[in-house]
Amino acid sequence: MAGLTAAAIAAVGFLTYQASANVPDDLRKPSASETPAAKQSKAPAEQEKDKAGALPESSGTGERVVYSLDEDRVWLVGASEKITRTFEVTPSTVDPTPATYTVTSRSAAVTGSDGTPIEHVVRFATVDGVVIGFSAAVDGSTPQPDPTTKTGGIRESRKDGKAMWDFAGIGTKVVVVK
Repeated sequence: MAGLTAAAIAAVGFLTYQASANVPDDLRKPSASETPAAKQSKAPAEQEKDKAGALPESSGTGERVVYSLDEDRVWLVGASEKITRTFEVTPSTVDPTPATYTVTSRSAAVTGSDGTPIEHVVRFATVDGVVIGFSAAVDGSTPQPDPTTKTGGIRESRKDGKAMWDFAGIGTKVVVVK
């Protein structure tokens, strides 16, 4: 008896699946993920990704950090081209030339060239003697740099700085785009 019941349930389940797969689009009810309420209830990280849009064109392939000079934005791109995080940054007064670099050095905590205590420093380029890298101010600030001083610190929030630190070890590719 139990065997017949199990077979009947399996058959009904299979027929239900087949029927639902063949319903015309105009008769389909939106799924929970397609409803307006579901779109409004996305997690903050997903909302940030949507706001940032897609990766810039010509941003390379593979695991990498992408830094857009025009958007003042960074994308951490993991395996299979999956964006693991994206965030806004405050640029320094000296920009790196758009190109592909690698992380050359890191420091857990130092004083920035502007005198600010910083942490999670990830360096990848040098322009006219100015070292360029990502960092977070220990006090959490991200002020605009003094335009009369040549600095290379691309500032990020402390939380984003920690994510960069965890993601970008020595040798990690950094792609700078316009």
